[in-house]
Amino acid sequence: MKLKIGDPAPQFTATSTDGSPIKLSDYFGRKLVLYFYPMDDTPGCTRQACSLRDHNQEIQAKDAAILGVSTQDVASHQRFTEKYHLSFPLIADTDGTVGRAYGTIGGGGIMGTAMSLFGVANRTTFIIDESGRIAHIIDKPDCANHAEEVLKLL
Repeated sequence: MKLKIGDPAPQFTATSTDGSPIKLSDYFGRKLVLYFYPMDDTPGCTRQACSLRDHNQEIQAKDAAILGVSTQDVASHQRFTEKYHLSFPLIADTDGTVGRAYGTIGGGGIMGTAMSLFGVANRTTFIIDESGRIAHIIDKPDCANHAEEVLKLL
């Protein structure tokens, strides 16, 4: 089932970059930019993460936090975070539970099936409001200018 604007955001508990548990409910009372990306340290994913990093203060000024999600493990996320000085946590969704709950893993067609088999998430961003509902969905983010897309919606 594809999530729509106004739907409750699926709850999750996962492991963050520093190895600690992180839950959606940790962000209730503020907005959350929850972005799913295919893989650490690839060109598009790096541009997207760095765009958000470079505008993180502006995003925080709008009372929002950023969480990145992909299926790589904590060690991969730590290397990616250190290499690019990312200023927000990444979730190690190694079994794809969070991605499936948000509909970013799987889907129709040959490409969706192939990505699902390899546990790779589609690039999608959900902006979740203070009460835990989906406020906006960006299905095809512009990696290099993703923060600007997000800021227009916050």
